[in-house]
Amino acid sequence: MQKPTYKELLDAGCHFGHMRRKWNPKMTPYIFMEHKGIHLIDLNRTAECLERAALAAKALAKGGKKIMFVATKKQAREIVQAAAQSVGMPFVTDRWLGGMMTNFMTIRKSVKKMQNIERMLADTTLTSITKKERLTLGREHAKMDKQLGGIADLNRLPSAVFIIDIHHEHLALAEARKLGVKTFGMVDTNSDPTLVDFPIPANDDASKSIAFITNYIVAAIKEGLEERKATKGDEKE
Repeated sequence: MQKPTYKELLDAGCHFGHMRRKWNPKMTPYIFMEHKGIHLIDLNRTAECLERAALAAKALAKGGKKIMFVATKKQAREIVQAAAQSVGMPFVTDRWLGGMMTNFMTIRKSVKKMQNIERMLADTTLTSITKKERLTLGREHAKMDKQLGGIADLNRLPSAVFIIDIHHEHLALAEARKLGVKTFGMVDTNSDPTLVDFPIPANDDASKSIAFITNYIVAAIKEGLEERKATKGDEKE
């Protein structure tokens, strides 16, 4: 796994923080300077933190653990969904439903309901439902799939969550912390990095910055999955 370079982080705009008035003092160790009222993040610290987070994510993947990706901000949704799907990890990109982790069994019931509707709609021989009912079920399924489709294959709580913007996704972070689930998160200058196990100081608003950080973590997860596969292959021989 190649180390993230200063230039890569700079080109992605990872250094742009928020206005000084939105500053969280706990981010002081990660701030390089203030320029025209805007805090600039120390990219050397970003590189260190990103590498540390990537190694931890790789180890989790190698151990067969699931990492849930959480990003409901408009500019992050598609990037994060595609990244999570590329490594078979669960994701939440529409809206964080209260109790998604703390009330996991209830959420699982909703997922099963969604899957039952899916089976009904796929069964072309089913004549017990009218055209109107099929249309209503179709709409219900589409709504549920948008909210729960990313966690449909998650049968137990994830071992970790990777969050884009811990300030925005405070509900997801609070649930993870309550349950002792490991947390990875992009933290901008308006956030509290002490709330996350693996904080990654970076601009969490720009799509280029989000894509770079997310894809670096995903590359590490891929390495972990490949090593897991290779180890299993060796065991069979």
